[in-house]
Amino acid sequence: MATDEESPPQPQRIPVGVSSCLLGEEVRYDGTHKRNPFVTEALSRYFEYVPVCPEVAIGLSTPRPPIRLEWDGERVRVRGVRHRSIEVTEAMADYGRRKGAELGWLSGYILKSKSPSCGMERVKVYKEDGHPAGFSSAGAYARQLMEQNPLLPVEEEGRLNDPALREGFVCRVFCYHRWQRLRAAGLTRGGLVGFHADHKLLLMAHDEQRMRELGRLVSRLGEEGLEAVAQRYIQGFMAALARPATRGRHANVLYHLLGYLKGDLEESDRREAVTVIEQYRQGMVPLIVPVTLLRHHFRHAPDPYVERQLYLYWSPPDLALLNAV
Repeated sequence: MATDEESPPQPQRIPVGVSSCLLGEEVRYDGTHKRNPFVTEALSRYFEYVPVCPEVAIGLSTPRPPIRLEWDGERVRVRGVRHRSIEVTEAMADYGRRKGAELGWLSGYILKSKSPSCGMERVKVYKEDGHPAGFSSAGAYARQLMEQNPLLPVEEEGRLNDPALREGFVCRVFCYHRWQRLRAAGLTRGGLVGFHADHKLLLMAHDEQRMRELGRLVSRLGEEGLEAVAQRYIQGFMAALARPATRGRHANVLYHLLGYLKGDLEESDRREAVTVIEQYRQGMVPLIVPVTLLRHHFRHAPDPYVERQLYLYWSPPDLALLNAV
């Protein structure tokens, strides 16, 4: 584990699915794109994209008449807005199920918001007369994708403008990719124990109760089968990371880390660290400030437990994810 202010080296980019239009491909119904600079520039240094446009994939032309989600009184269908002969409900569902199963190796997915095919949530649903149905849904393709891959970190490009959601999504992708690599290498009891130890403080920042439950689960490896425990573990792990971290929980983790420097810091340095942590808790400074200070102190007083913790070191500095949370 790196112990300086640089991120751990990335040996390869992480495979992530993406709505094709977000990469600049002109596949939208009107023949345009929705290129997203954060997706195409910043994240592309770490993500290897697998682009998908489900509407083109099921045979719709570009450009094409627009489609929408429509409630027929029994189910949500995918139909043309003006061209009522367009009915692609089953085609979209079949493609979503097939593609969702095919892409189970991905470590994350970025979807186009508000799209009747790709929207992750809050996509408008209409009645047959064109009036709002009074509820919203996921896009028809996105729904199948997420049902097929319940552990997969999924986010919409619009929500990536929120610093906390952006940091949380990228963190989940990095961690899920680490899990996939662990499984691909051949999961062992020692590997699972080590994985939990590496991520313990990250889990604490998101969901301390689940962190403790996962620790108890790992401790029962001698009593239960490895595969059964692993399945329950990763379900709880991803659910924990999906819970947004808060300033209060981050501050608790930072104080926990400060405890490992007891006896190594001058009193003035300890007071400075406490002041900076409290400034972060109160919203006066971003997370990168106390994290950088603690990284500095641990460079001079390394600790084996802290060195293996991803909490201080996982985030690539050029993405500046901790600078706004």
